Amino acid sequence: MAPTVLFLRNEHIATEAMLGDAFVDSGYEVATFDVVPPGADAAAVDVVFPDPRDYDVVVPLGASWPVYGGMSWVEAEMQMMRDAAAAGVATLGVCFGGQLLAQAFGGSVARAEVPEIGWYEIDTDDADLVPGGRWFQWHFDTWRLPPGATELARTANASQAFLLGRTLALQFHPELDADLLETWLAAGADEVAAAGLSVDQLRSATSESATDAGARLRHLVAEFTRRVVAQPCPS
Repeated sequence: MAPTVLFLRNEHIATEAMLGDAFVDSGYEVATFDVVPPGADAAAVDVVFPDPRDYDVVVPLGASWPVYGGMSWVEAEMQMMRDAAAAGVATLGVCFGGQLLAQAFGGSVARAEVPEIGWYEIDTDDADLVPGGRWFQWHFDTWRLPPGATELARTANASQAFLLGRTLALQFHPELDADLLETWLAAGADEVAAAGLSVDQLRSATSESATDAGARLRHLVAEFTRRVVAQPCPS
């Protein structure tokens, strides 16, 4: 039986996109769970999360609201991440999902001094697990590392990746493709303009960078499944 990855779609416009394809390429079956359905009040929706023990990997994805925004379900999702860790289930957090993992394990999340929107070069200490190069960003918050975590990558403005046991958190968006970008531009054009960018600039940069980023994403997922998912459980 093939291993299964569960993508937690915290917001309906933040899907797994190329990240799902990369897990399929690594031999995984894909399952999804919608945390906040389209049109629902994100602050008040009642969520019963799946049992993480039913999956081999759990991936909390992005969202346009902050982890500290008072949503009723955030604590329950953080508990799901802690339950996953206790059961030896690997987790991979993306942007909001990475921040949620930081907070779940004793770190914190706050407004960033410098928001990042667009393609940014990241510096990495572990190019096999988190390849360097240009990765897509769209975030206004940043994490403080949880106790025991090892920072793996960063930009000049923010920490970009950390590893804690079977948990890998990413601040950037490795899943982005042209279709997902168009969805986000439709919802966040004002944020793009406030950052001093244009939608045409982002489209052009994505066209130039997405193919190379997609290849690095497949490498990241393959190495994640080999080094993090498959590592022996601590005794």
